[in-house]
Amino acid sequence: MAREQSEVQKKAFQMWCSSGRTMKPAAIAAELGVTPALIRKWKNYYKWEEQPDPKPRGRGAPKGNKNAAGNNGGAPPGNDNAVKHGLFRKFMPDDEETLEIFDATAEFPQLEMLWTSIRIAWTNIVRAQKIMFVLDRDDMTKEVKKRESMAMGDMDVEKEEWEIQFAWDKQAAALNAQTAAMARLSSMIKQYEEMLRSLPAEEVQEEQRQRVNLLRAQVDKAQAEANVLKKNTNKEPLRIEIDYGDGEP
Repeated sequence: MAREQSEVQKKAFQMWCSSGRTMKPAAIAAELGVTPALIRKWKNYYKWEEQPDPKPRGRGAPKGNKNAAGNNGGAPPGNDNAVKHGLFRKFMPDDEETLEIFDATAEFPQLEMLWTSIRIAWTNIVRAQKIMFVLDRDDMTKEVKKRESMAMGDMDVEKEEWEIQFAWDKQAAALNAQTAAMARLSSMIKQYEEMLRSLPAEEVQEEQRQRVNLLRAQVDKAQAEANVLKKNTNKEPLRIEIDYGDGEP
């Protein structure tokens, strides 16, 4: 006995029927944000070819009903019933790009949404390696934090406040940030694996299993390298030398 279909599966079947049963799996998949292989699985598993077209929902009131008496049609002025995302238009910025993204993810499968989040997190971690790179112990960053002018008698004096980051400070900050990011990524991968195990076997593709196995291997390797580097990173004491002009420090 076939299991109860999800809303996405029902919509896929409706799209296929509405097209005169000619719409290709690739076209349906593109509309729903799933893979063509999954659409083909649904078509075979639920025996679309043997199923009748879904019945259209009844519309309107029974004959003789006077509920709409005096109504000229349409919603009252200012009513947002016909707006698909009225709630978002009311409480979020009226931004076309934001609503377009929301529409695109309305029926995006949770597994694929989570996988996309995993890829974005891993991309940011890898990209950060160049940004947070510390060349050696002498790699110091010195930036003007604040600059202001002051009047001293007949002279204008400029005062500057500098922010200095030594190599060990930058390295420690980079390692702490990477450790937190890797922990979050590992948590998402674990959630993805648990979701894979919870799905029916016919809805899981081998590609979905293999891609997370490959990524986990890469993450574990990067985490091990980061742990070794963090363990071997020693913060050296700051040494200050003052030259009094007598030739001796």
